[in-house]
Amino acid sequence: MMNKWTVALAATGVVSLASAVLAEESHPLNTLLPATTLSGYVDTSAIWNLGTGSAQAARFVNTGSDRQDGFNVNVVKVALEKPLDEGTWSAGYKAELWAGPDAAALPGGFGSSNLAIKQAYVALRAPVGNGIDFKIGQYDPIIGYEVADSVANPNFSRSFGFQLEPLSHTGVLANYQFTDAVGLAVGIADTHFGAINAKTVAGTPLVESLKTYQAGLTLKAPESWGWLAGSSLYAGVIDGGISNAKDSLSLYTGASISTPIKALSLGVSYDYLANGSFSGSYANAYAVYVTYQLTEKLKANLRGEYANSSGGIFIAGNNDEKIAGVTATLDYALWANVVTRAEFRWDHIAGGSNMNGFDGQRNDLSLALNVIYKF
Repeated sequence: MMNKWTVALAATGVVSLASAVLAEESHPLNTLLPATTLSGYVDTSAIWNLGTGSAQAARFVNTGSDRQDGFNVNVVKVALEKPLDEGTWSAGYKAELWAGPDAAALPGGFGSSNLAIKQAYVALRAPVGNGIDFKIGQYDPIIGYEVADSVANPNFSRSFGFQLEPLSHTGVLANYQFTDAVGLAVGIADTHFGAINAKTVAGTPLVESLKTYQAGLTLKAPESWGWLAGSSLYAGVIDGGISNAKDSLSLYTGASISTPIKALSLGVSYDYLANGSFSGSYANAYAVYVTYQLTEKLKANLRGEYANSSGGIFIAGNNDEKIAGVTATLDYALWANVVTRAEFRWDHIAGGSNMNGFDGQRNDLSLALNVIYKF
């Protein structure tokens, strides 16, 4: 999940500018914006593809074919944020920039494939009931077990389901927490998929009424549920126009589940995308996540997944495709503020017209080392 609702657990490594310059009398940024925090990370990797050739299933760019068999700088993220406080009319903002090859995947690029806006929004709170929190601008999608920031995910490489989800939206999102156990998000944005401020898709202007509508519901198990306390269930829908002839629809449900074994936690997710590649097309992706804290510093994460589509979403030229995958990741926290992960991934073509889509093979195997410094 790692989005706000299921698995974006960590804003770890966030450094307050005020504490960072504690020994100094003043600092220009600290003086002008005393409540602003600075955070980010540097994400690097080394990947070895165990087979011949470079063909892969559709993946996020950080483990794409151009990253195989060598060393990589993936992305540098810098974020400035003034979070909402407890005030009834609280206001704040968040601005996140990506620099590096991964930035090419984001819809918020502006003139350079290696530089992009990940998020840029104004945050507002209206004192209605328990308080309605608004994001106005460019914000992360409300669906998904995994998120764009790999440091917040249990695995380095992304799931098949992540390929079916948007990366961000330009619009307005409202969040309301009815109780500690029930939360709701609703929003309206420009396009389902597409560039920041996109008002046209493939040269076709979007009519005023053709917007993207979003809704998500979060349920969290209360403390009275015993060992299930803290478990969460999330369901979301994004209905967005791509053109007058093709209206995309994303459905998502996911859960993070506590277990009687304190060191063991589970997760499940399901993604569905209609009309994603052409009118009438479909795609499904299922995933199961297992996390086990082996020692204080060593954690094992396992992901098993299966996906199918009406053609070509995961494997180019594979009609009525079926694909399965297993990803095993060892996360060892040796240095402070550093994420160090070793990962093995196996993708297998299980059906469709192109059964040998990995350069004449049905299996794609790779090893990766991921090292991230958080600041």
